[in-house]
Amino acid sequence: MSKSPDNLGIWLINLPKDSDRLAKMQSQLATLGLTAQVYEAINGKERAEELASNVDAQAYLKNTGQPIIPGHVGVYASHKAVWEQFLASDKQFALIFEDDVVFHDDFLEALETGLAAHQHWDLLRFNAIRAKLPIPQGKLGKYTLNAYVGPFTGNAAYLLNRYAARTLCDQIWPQTRPLDHEMNRFDKYDYRALGLEPFASHPDDGGVSTITGVGFEKVHKPHWSKRLPYYRLKIVNYVKRAYWLLKVGMLPGSKKQLDRNS
Repeated sequence: MSKSPDNLGIWLINLPKDSDRLAKMQSQLATLGLTAQVYEAINGKERAEELASNVDAQAYLKNTGQPIIPGHVGVYASHKAVWEQFLASDKQFALIFEDDVVFHDDFLEALETGLAAHQHWDLLRFNAIRAKLPIPQGKLGKYTLNAYVGPFTGNAAYLLNRYAARTLCDQIWPQTRPLDHEMNRFDKYDYRALGLEPFASHPDDGGVSTITGVGFEKVHKPHWSKRLPYYRLKIVNYVKRAYWLLKVGMLPGSKKQLDRNS
């Protein structure tokens, strides 16, 4: 892939203060022959009052077992703003990066493979923080297109189509979870959230996160006894995801998604 296709828009989310990250990302993208629009990320702390009406802090605590922090609000709002820019464009697909991505040598191959199979996904991740209980949907050359019954989190590099962007934009407020957890609620949004493995990139913030601080210093979890409702909810989420995958024919023993769309 010598250059990005005309139907693909590329966005890079970066806080202006993180200039070193921006320079590193732009260098990597230049090596790949890709050009991204830089979106100046929303600072959740600086705009906390403005964003407060979009957050259900009580529901967030119930769903995650920990209080919401400004960085999670900023990330949530930033990605939504990029989706809105994508929908205002004439592009069919959006490739969205956070500024801590490390690209593997085969990233362009994976991107080309994913785009060629666009009829089989609505959201396609090229890396993950967690990707538990994969359910193979078919082979795409050396890659496997996977759905996931377990948690599938991380937003450092992903593709989405206009259907997914519109569906998310219409329903994503108020915030009741971290963004990647919300995007993994494919049973709610009725879209196909898949991963292309082996992943062709990985996130690396060097242990210093704009969201969670150094060594997760900004994350404060209550005692485990106060998090019991959260553990019950996790079990419920597994059931909901499995049921949706069964319903649309993506679990073992049913006709695979790739077969149904070919």
